Amino acid sequence: MWRQEFGAFNIISVIDILLVAYVLYKAMMIIKGTRAVQLIKGLAVLIVVSLVSNWLGLKTVAWILALLQSVLVVALPVVFQPELRRALERLGRGKIFARPMVILNQEALESLINEVVRAIRIISKNNLGALIILEREIGINDFIETGIKIDGLVSAEFLVNIFIPKSPLHDGAVIIRGDRVIAASCFLPLSENPNLSKELGTRHRAALGLTEQSDAIAVIVSEETGVISVAEEGRLTRYLDELTLKEILNKRLQTKNPSNTSLFNWRS
Repeated sequence: MWRQEFGAFNIISVIDILLVAYVLYKAMMIIKGTRAVQLIKGLAVLIVVSLVSNWLGLKTVAWILALLQSVLVVALPVVFQPELRRALERLGRGKIFARPMVILNQEALESLINEVVRAIRIISKNNLGALIILEREIGINDFIETGIKIDGLVSAEFLVNIFIPKSPLHDGAVIIRGDRVIAASCFLPLSENPNLSKELGTRHRAALGLTEQSDAIAVIVSEETGVISVAEEGRLTRYLDELTLKEILNKRLQTKNPSNTSLFNWRS
């Protein structure tokens, strides 16, 4: 009996440790490359100083640090708000709570991708500069509201005209939902990643900022060089050609099998 209980305790302990290790690993991946890393280093320094002051009997220093710890309990949720929001959004992407993106049949999806790729080719060739967002499962209505609502069918000519310099809508991002251009001239949050190359402009930083907060796909064309890039989950892939861009969009935008859709996907 004792051996069985001891064995069961060991198995539970191993599972417990693995779960904690997995959560810590995911937390590190979320804050990697953000200002939160420096904040955690600062907290680590405060903890070490607090332990040392207690060990050396520095009562005044220990008292001040104890007060700081009380303040940090309230301040930490505010300081780490972007990281906490990102973690909760990723948790909400689970299949149980996922809201499937607008479902397109294969023909409509191929048409959408072809039109986007054709527009990007023209924009890149003429160094016009562009930022096109393709919404997926996580809604981005907050950013749609910052722009001019359109609700027009996606076409290469339409997209190119939007990004012609000095046109009313050329500043900001175009957001596509399904096969419709929902809004243009949208403002997006800039990435807070301190490790980004200084040569990246506002379009690239805005694309990364949005994809850090959602599962949207961002297609960027540099106005200076005509280089085509794709941003996803806070990562940037640059120097793409037309064929590679099409492959990426095909892979990312393929709809899931209906049997795998969300528990809360109430569709007629």
